Amino acid sequence: MLYLNADTINEIGVNWKQLITVVREAVQELHASNYSQPIKPYLRFGDPKNRIIAMPAYIGGSKPWAGIKWIASFPDNIYKGKLRANSVTILNEHDSGIPCCVINTATISAIRTAAVSGLIVQEFMLGRGDHEKLIIGINGFGPIGQMHLKMITSVLGAAIDKVFIYDINPIDTNVIGDEIREKVLVAANWAECYTEADVFITCTVSAASYINLPPKKGSLQLNVSLRDYKVEMKDFMDVIVVDDWEEVCRQNTDIENMHLEKDLLESDTISIAEVVNKGNLNRNSASDVVMFNPMGMAIFDIAVAGYYYQEALREKVGFALPD
Repeated sequence: MLYLNADTINEIGVNWKQLITVVREAVQELHASNYSQPIKPYLRFGDPKNRIIAMPAYIGGSKPWAGIKWIASFPDNIYKGKLRANSVTILNEHDSGIPCCVINTATISAIRTAAVSGLIVQEFMLGRGDHEKLIIGINGFGPIGQMHLKMITSVLGAAIDKVFIYDINPIDTNVIGDEIREKVLVAANWAECYTEADVFITCTVSAASYINLPPKKGSLQLNVSLRDYKVEMKDFMDVIVVDDWEEVCRQNTDIENMHLEKDLLESDTISIAEVVNKGNLNRNSASDVVMFNPMGMAIFDIAVAGYYYQEALREKVGFALPD
């Protein structure tokens, strides 16, 4: 069995083009029903905002894998000098069930999250003029926000005019890459990131919704942290995309609250599988606002884990564990 940690993942590196392709291929298998993914259970104890989530899945295709991610999210860890999210992913051979790899780092979860966002950004950009300069807003600049900045820099590149970032905690600008540094501005508040953004990304640990202003027409709202938009914001969203309705319409997400208070139904949304395989992100108008709400699908975690396992074998990195 191979053991990989954060240092190993960093040694292999992050190739956004390849990773987004891995996610795209997983979505194609999702559309073909060549997967298995039980509803993930939430283990809660003590402080109700803390949770540990089990995410088992099988994903088919040319490189099939099975496995499970066990991820803990303790928001107050950031005030104790500890990581908010910690996870272990176990990868199994699909034809024997034999565990072949353990990945002990939340870094891979952040990479998966940003890669899924990257896929939606790619779909959103279809049909838009290459000459158009975009304003990006990122609210929340912890590990997930930082990973999204790296992804958006890679995916959009020269199309970026400026990036506004905001966090309630002081921002260490040293973590911003040289290739995008001159375009990054630290905002005074979340609204400064939001109101003019062509692509706005929530990467917070907010326990209560706060976004109560109309989004920019024609914008993409990547609701990564899922609990940031007031329910009345549903009325401003022309296209609402979810990764999986059953998963995302629970656990006090914006989608669940819009369902309960604003009668949002599954039929009012489109899935990520429909976006990729049917081109359903084609908007009626360039002014339509698109909102993406990803609860996080285990098939993506397992597909990305499989990618890193194969890269580790190819580059001969990682640590062999005895049976």
